[in-house]
Amino acid sequence: MEETSPPLESLLLPSIADVSVLSLDVSHEAIHIDVCSTAAGAACPDCGSESTRVHSSYLRFPADVPSGGRLVVLQLRVRRFFCPESSCARRTFAEQMPGLTRRYSRWTERLRSTLAAVGLALAGRAGARMARTFGVSISRSAVLRLLDALPEPQVPAPRVVGVDEYATRKGRVYGTVLVDVETRRPVDLLPDRGASSLAAWLAKRPGIEVVCRDRAPFFAEGARAGAPQATQVADRWHLWHNLGEAAERAVARHRPCLRVLVPDREGQADEPAPPEEKADSPWRSERFANRVRTRHATVHALLEAGHSRRSIGRQLNMTHRTVKSLADAAKPEDLFRGQWQHNRTSVLDEYKPYLDERWDEGCTNAWKLWEEIVPLGYRGSYGRVSAYLREKRTSPRPVTAQPPAPRVVTRW
Repeated sequence: MEETSPPLESLLLPSIADVSVLSLDVSHEAIHIDVCSTAAGAACPDCGSESTRVHSSYLRFPADVPSGGRLVVLQLRVRRFFCPESSCARRTFAEQMPGLTRRYSRWTERLRSTLAAVGLALAGRAGARMARTFGVSISRSAVLRLLDALPEPQVPAPRVVGVDEYATRKGRVYGTVLVDVETRRPVDLLPDRGASSLAAWLAKRPGIEVVCRDRAPFFAEGARAGAPQATQVADRWHLWHNLGEAAERAVARHRPCLRVLVPDREGQADEPAPPEEKADSPWRSERFANRVRTRHATVHALLEAGHSRRSIGRQLNMTHRTVKSLADAAKPEDLFRGQWQHNRTSVLDEYKPYLDERWDEGCTNAWKLWEEIVPLGYRGSYGRVSAYLREKRTSPRPVTAQPPAPRVVTRW
């Protein structure tokens, strides 16, 4: 029995009706397909009247999805028809092939859907780069326009909705975000965080069974008014957050009691601190101190070897004043004697006992402590308080055992 090959239309354009392929030209770079419509007429896009009276024809060259690494270009013979309706404002119109072309488009419908799918997955810049890899030149703005033209997806009404606020301008302008808790996807955004807006949104969706929210009173009022049938629950994050705050306050309040239960380590309370960690050390930076000691020893070694101060300056690339100060100092500590005074008075001295007491109680927040001592008469800056607490935080800890900090217990 003789086998018949399928027509080119079913192979090249399987989902397009009323289309005839006239010729096919394949080269190393592109595939050119000559196509025309086989429909008897077309409908006017304005009035919808069918017309078979041809006015003229012209060629269109829309790009199609590449095939086998080659560009696919369609050569369409498009007819222009007269509109038979005398009352219609449009006198002539060009035919469109459903599923293949649309007005003013340089791409076929399947290439447009392919580029839109790439844009949905990769967005503008990355989508344009990916499109160029399979031979379609497109800008990131064109990819974004394709995404804007897509219809809004049909989102099913949520059963469990989460309600929270978001900031468009933090501290000033807030809105409400609604999330489908089961799919973890945002559902809608409201322009404010008022109870009336939330109630109106919930009233349009009677299928909502659970409203998951924080403890804001306006959200509670809106949920009661808009979804009286729904069960209101506190979300997991706020439960943990509130529990952590309560635990931290309780531990900070009872921390002096824990100090009695922690015994001191015997034999370590009177151990002297290492020389490099003494509080009265004149060196602010041990690295800087070592560098000065090295330069001092080098200068004195050259002096003992018989070199003059001028030759030492040339050899070590030092000024005459630097060589003189190093040579006149018997030891490195003499260079900066009296430069840093550790017994200077500070506006914070009067409030240090209070800060130490609050520190021992477990309050280590510099901003909070600064707000506490300002009503007591402190007129200094927040930076001074922060520096003092930073020194306490980074200084070597005493050898006596301390009870755990409130935040450590809260993490437990």
